Amino acid sequence: MAELVFFSGTMDCGKSTLALQMDHNHAARGRAGLIYTKLDRAGESVLSSRLGLSTTAREVTDSLDFWDDVVEHLTAGGRVDYLICDEAQFYTPGQVESLARITDELDLDIYCFGITADFRTQLFPGSRRLIELADRVQVLQVEALCWCGRRATHNARVVDGTMVVEGEQVVVGDTASGGGGVVDYEVLCRRHFMRRMNSHAAKAAAQSADVLPFELDVCAVPPR
Repeated sequence: MAELVFFSGTMDCGKSTLALQMDHNHAARGRAGLIYTKLDRAGESVLSSRLGLSTTAREVTDSLDFWDDVVEHLTAGGRVDYLICDEAQFYTPGQVESLARITDELDLDIYCFGITADFRTQLFPGSRRLIELADRVQVLQVEALCWCGRRATHNARVVDGTMVVEGEQVVVGDTASGGGGVVDYEVLCRRHFMRRMNSHAAKAAAQSADVLPFELDVCAVPPR
């Protein structure tokens, strides 16, 4: 039976790489699929991974109706056995419901990939709806690491080197924010997320005489 599966995790845990690999594996077995993405770091209509791999994809806008898009493709004589849906956290709840409908009524496997929570530790609307509707939610086993070496569990937004916890939910990284600062993202363990201590702040603290060693290194992994 067809399934709607949500592969989730923090940034840097290989979601897009897995999406590309799954498409390759299915295509190698003669299956035909459609690839979707939204706000990929490489630009419009591209699914890319940080390893340098990429492929063309259909760009998801808020107005896109997955049901209509897939049915139109099938009606035109195209073949669809599965969908690859990257950056699914940015999809609207209604679009996620449309994906569930496609799985149930068209019997198509749908593989969604995305971040669960934003830089404020709040669920993205698309991710929340996927958790509610997916047949399976699978956390990726490749662990992203905090600067301290521990498993990273939170996505932090960094503006000009300083971690922030306020602002618009969706801002693409490596861009100028409304305030003129450069926006980037970093994965942190929970302790350092709660302390607002990203790698830049940790480096500055390590050079300060006002910071005791245990205040900085309590979460650090001992050298091997």
